[in-house]
Amino acid sequence: MNDTDGKASSLMRRRKALGMLGAAAAAVLAERSDAQPGASGSAKRKQPACILTPEQTEGPYFVDERLNRSDIRVDPTDGLARPGVPLALVLRISSISSAGCTPLTGAVVDIWHCDAAGIYSDVADPGFSSLGKKFLRGYQVTDANGNARFVTVYPGWYRGRAVHIHFKVRAKAGSGQGYEFTSQLYFDDAITDRVHARNPYAGRGQRKVKNEGDAIFRDGGSQLVLSLVEGTQGYSATFDVGLRMPR
Repeated sequence: MNDTDGKASSLMRRRKALGMLGAAAAAVLAERSDAQPGASGSAKRKQPACILTPEQTEGPYFVDERLNRSDIRVDPTDGLARPGVPLALVLRISSISSAGCTPLTGAVVDIWHCDAAGIYSDVADPGFSSLGKKFLRGYQVTDANGNARFVTVYPGWYRGRAVHIHFKVRAKAGSGQGYEFTSQLYFDDAITDRVHARNPYAGRGQRKVKNEGDAIFRDGGSQLVLSLVEGTQGYSATFDVGLRMPR
């Protein structure tokens, strides 16, 4: 086989892998619903919870990669997807004022988290180095309803922390100045126990720290737990983020 054939074969394998990822994501998303059926049978969109979201630490692993993408599973440097149980996540961002909740349109929402082995991309750590890799990171711009949609995998664990996802919202305040909000999302421990008993998570054993044993979780984390819906291929969740924007 010549070089041209090899490159073509590699491209076909990558396209096939991306196609399979897309099918899995579609199966997860098919189980997610942003609407509730009314008495007439027509669908009504759920209203966002008009509650301020607790802010939490950014942590040491934020890298401003500026990767504009909804599906963050694939590393663009090598075309390989991180293995794991699919997770479709919608962050619904609202600005809270005395007048109520208003969808925050045009905000940049980043998410980042570790893979099934507890590794973050593009960082150097005493336990690993993934410099140059860009998996499980990305941002989306909120739509007219304040929604930012992502497809990722259920996170793994690493020493000292409960299982979590980081997120950051960047927007323009009323004065035109930049505004930034950072926090974390958590998972029900019972669901994590079941997920982490499966491959590719099971090889690392069970985590040592659960939610209540995490000092960061204890500072508002009970308000940051995702309500997961199980689908045929994985899980989905919509989480309301309420922000008090400066004028």
